Amino acid sequence: MAATETKTSRISEAGHSGKDIRSDLHVAFEPRDRGDVEIALESRVKPYYGEAIEAQAREVLSELGVKRGHLSIHDEGALPFVIAARIETAVRRADIGVKRRALPDKIAPRSRSARDRLRRSRLYLPGSEPKYFINAALHGPDAIILEDSVRYGEKDAARLLVRNALRAVDFGGVERMVRINQLPLGLADLDEVIPEEPDLILIPKVERAEQVMEVDRRITRIRQVADMRQSIWLMPILESAVGIENALAIADATPNVVALTIGLEDYTADLGVVKTAEGHESLYARTRLVNAARASGVQAIDSVYGDVGDMDGLRRWGEMSRGLGFEGMGCIHPLQIPVVHQAFAPSPAEIERALKVVAAFEEAQQRGLSVVSLGSKMVDPPVVNRALKLVERAKQMGLVGNS
Repeated sequence: MAATETKTSRISEAGHSGKDIRSDLHVAFEPRDRGDVEIALESRVKPYYGEAIEAQAREVLSELGVKRGHLSIHDEGALPFVIAARIETAVRRADIGVKRRALPDKIAPRSRSARDRLRRSRLYLPGSEPKYFINAALHGPDAIILEDSVRYGEKDAARLLVRNALRAVDFGGVERMVRINQLPLGLADLDEVIPEEPDLILIPKVERAEQVMEVDRRITRIRQVADMRQSIWLMPILESAVGIENALAIADATPNVVALTIGLEDYTADLGVVKTAEGHESLYARTRLVNAARASGVQAIDSVYGDVGDMDGLRRWGEMSRGLGFEGMGCIHPLQIPVVHQAFAPSPAEIERALKVVAAFEEAQQRGLSVVSLGSKMVDPPVVNRALKLVERAKQMGLVGNS
């Protein structure tokens, strides 16, 4: 049977509408065996953009191979990339156009994300909520995460919305991360999003190195088919006792792993203990992860702090995390970002001390001396190395000039 023919007449839907909905739309598609494509549009901006919305809808349907049917649209100010994703979802749910794609215009290509770039903060954006996408970069996170935190029946819709956002939304210099679903469902996510070149993929509930290798192999195959030159970084999320015990093997699974992170809600649930603000119950797991990350030469990134109303608690948690060796953490609200950045920044006193050590080290090198001294004290090589790393990190944060 051809893709545009139907056995039964049923309506498939996608998206959301209503008084509290913005930047989204609800579409209902009914396949038909006779007639042409009919479109019924409701929108508050119909007098201004109605013709453009209808024209795009017809174009999307054509790209998906739809020649007959009725499409109802209730628009709440959706942008073109959202319109395309919602219509494609509804059509696919009608078992039509499954192997086709209706892609929005692609923004200009961007430079590759550096392996060791700053990852102090990563702002989670639900993959089913386009209203959060457009202005996410304005909050100043180091990274945004388009994630799968949606109910099972909406994961197909979120997948297409995330794909279109990667293609059409300019997130500026923010690193673009995608948290895929738990394997094997996450492999289908990769098929859609990898051709749009996200910077990094987060892999949830990793317990064995083989899971990371499977994701890496799938990405490699997709890149080869799409003739992509840019590799994709990986960040496994360890969320169980088994995952923590295998942390080093997971970090070493592939050279594309650039960081390890931990999911404390699932980890504490696995232990059967309550997650507390002090974090004593997860201290072993977090320190083991940091040690494995350091041994493998990748970054250690902490979990999120769940109480968005407790900024003092967030600051204390961030400072403790930095003290343990973490280089950043997740954020579930934009207001957490500046607090996290401050918590992971070296203090003025630390920077001043490190600059003095670095200056003494550079002077010793210029004079051909093998011993570094600061005043009347000798400075051991580990202290010099720590100072060099701190100064470099402070430069990345804009706390020290590059001169």
